[in-house]
Amino acid sequence: MVQVEAVPISKPDEVNVVIGQAHFIKTVEDLHEAVATAVPGAKFGVAFCESSGPALVRLSGTSAAMIDLARASALAVGTGHSFFLFLENVYPVNVLNAIKAVPEVCQVFCATANAVSVLVGEAAGGRGILGVIDGAKPQGVETDADVADRKSLLRRIGYKL
Repeated sequence: MVQVEAVPISKPDEVNVVIGQAHFIKTVEDLHEAVATAVPGAKFGVAFCESSGPALVRLSGTSAAMIDLARASALAVGTGHSFFLFLENVYPVNVLNAIKAVPEVCQVFCATANAVSVLVGEAAGGRGILGVIDGAKPQGVETDADVADRKSLLRRIGYKL
């Protein structure tokens, strides 16, 4: 029997979160190095949930506020081998390839500033992330005006020339 629970992630609207799964105690240090190298000066916090031994939440980062968010999410979700990376004034697109290149990272469930909930399954052997609910249901299909707005936004924020 598996119990399923949706655990909401609490964070300010402008903060991005990357939620994933990894497999080794050095994950927290390697994720720290990946983000700090990809975006020098980035403000972030990361928490990694060990799945064996002392089963501790391991923490690192450059911002006490982001580390606090990561800690709170790791404890609320409580799934072994999961990680929670909170980013202040950094878009996930700037760090995702570096995160995915960390040898311990098995998968990334989401990278978002949206409201997100983690679907957690609990069975006799422990707890695991089944997936995430990330953002709103589509309200329609973009119009020509929406396409123009999207293209303008990407150029205004420097992601397209």
